[in-house]
Amino acid sequence: MKQDNLYKIRHSCEHVFNQAIEELWPGKITRALGPPIENGWYNDSRWEVEVNEKDFPKIEKKMKEIIKKDLPITKKVISKSEAKELFKDNPFKQEILEGIEDKKVSIYSTGDEFSDLCKGPHVKSTGEIKAFKLLSTAGAYWRGNEKNEMLTRVYGTAFPSQKELDKFLTTREEAIKRDHKKLGKALDLFVFSDLVGAGLPLWTPKGTLIRDLLDDFVWSIRKKKGYDKVEIPHITKKELYIKSGHWDKFADELFHIKTREGHEFVMKPMNCPHHTQIFARKLWSYKELPQRYSNTTMCYRDEQTGELNGLSRTRAFTQDDSHVFCTKEQAKEEINSAWDIINEFYSRFEFKLKPRLSTHDPNNMKAYLGTSDIWKESEDMLRNIAKDRGPELIEEPGEAAFYGPKIDFLANDSLGREWQVGTIQLDFNMPEAFKLNYVNEKGKKERVVMLHVAIMGSIERFLSILIEHTAGNLPFWLSPEQIWIIPIGEGHHEYAKEVAKKLSEFRVVVKTESESLGKKIRAGELQKIPYLLIVGDKEMKNKKISVRFSNDGDLTSVRSFLHRLPFLKLP
Repeated sequence: MKQDNLYKIRHSCEHVFNQAIEELWPGKITRALGPPIENGWYNDSRWEVEVNEKDFPKIEKKMKEIIKKDLPITKKVISKSEAKELFKDNPFKQEILEGIEDKKVSIYSTGDEFSDLCKGPHVKSTGEIKAFKLLSTAGAYWRGNEKNEMLTRVYGTAFPSQKELDKFLTTREEAIKRDHKKLGKALDLFVFSDLVGAGLPLWTPKGTLIRDLLDDFVWSIRKKKGYDKVEIPHITKKELYIKSGHWDKFADELFHIKTREGHEFVMKPMNCPHHTQIFARKLWSYKELPQRYSNTTMCYRDEQTGELNGLSRTRAFTQDDSHVFCTKEQAKEEINSAWDIINEFYSRFEFKLKPRLSTHDPNNMKAYLGTSDIWKESEDMLRNIAKDRGPELIEEPGEAAFYGPKIDFLANDSLGREWQVGTIQLDFNMPEAFKLNYVNEKGKKERVVMLHVAIMGSIERFLSILIEHTAGNLPFWLSPEQIWIIPIGEGHHEYAKEVAKKLSEFRVVVKTESESLGKKIRAGELQKIPYLLIVGDKEMKNKKISVRFSNDGDLTSVRSFLHRLPFLKLP
């Protein structure tokens, strides 16, 4: 989040919140930290009194009183020793101060009433905070470490105007209804088990079918582009990641395994180093390139418990991964081909994509593999390809992977929220690390170029986006149960089964349970079944069906049903 005026408003609002709760519960709260975040801010503190959302009106009233005073917010630079004395009774501030290398720190004050350790920036006075709202409470470990103390986290937000706040709250309310964690459970797609562990989703038959359909669709597009499937193990010796460079940068995020013989292995957090070793099995001729490897496989990362979030952030996730090994001259064509695959996939879901070029930070080269010249060459190649294709290109310095720049694809869902979905990464550095060569036209060895291409990225995360984008009303082709045939009475069961046979190309369920028609229809609507076919005496006599569309509950005739599904033929 950029440090613009909205950032300052939210940062200052969090300070006003701190001041309000200290005035309401003096001596009962120990402040920890409270940064602005994408949609607002949060505050982590130790509370010696119980607080929940019922207390929000009282806190908001006090905040409004502080804002109305239009207190100036001023900055003062003091020495670390002064700051330690000022916050001597606050262990959290003491720990923060210990981690600051500078001898000077800044303090921000609202009038003469409240001060806090803070880097800023802030608005000039509390009166600039025009519209705010407290949102929710949660538990949060100090600094995200589950070994640390559990604090109380309060989320809030602020906007420059009440109109903008109202729009945000309306969208947020709709987003809560669409929460994939709730819908996933209601639709029986996935579960989490305390015995298995947090961040490790388990997929039901319905959820697994959706995953397979998505993966099959991605593969059908890739196959047309000349990709071949490969498979790799889920663990590796640590030496593979030492050579790739991942060990130095991500050792703390890896699941470590020690064998009974004392060897150290890790669960793979990504697939590219494994794929380099498939390519390295022989010395290729330029005539045999590109080599395109496709692999849908699970990866594992030791995410902190407090960062886990349904399918959006997990410890086990499935990548629809692929890697292309080609010559530098072939790279442009291969990147364009990968871009076409991504466009074809997301057009099926009516997502409009915006490309974003993530580049390196030239002032922090120690964070990357390779030289500045290599980075410039690879970034220029992606930049020029993006310009040739036409879409306006967003650039994000410092967001590249440590081994190469990338084009990330951004999509807006039905609520206007922006998500990063597919990605294409151009990598000159990993082939260098692994000495991946081919024999060129002159009979000499030359380094290959490596592309990393993910369409969904993580199937889990893509599904979380899709479920919320559609509010659980998945496209017909993805619905695990596409049609329910509901006989009104027991005497209609056989005709219902006859109709089901006519629809054998679809995923059809005949609902013969001894429940009322209304209850079955309601169940179908809750399960987001696209089409409910109702059969009774009239339908049996006329050899027809009545149709209810689950999305709008509109009862209509078979003629309309056939119009909407022209490939469906019934008696």
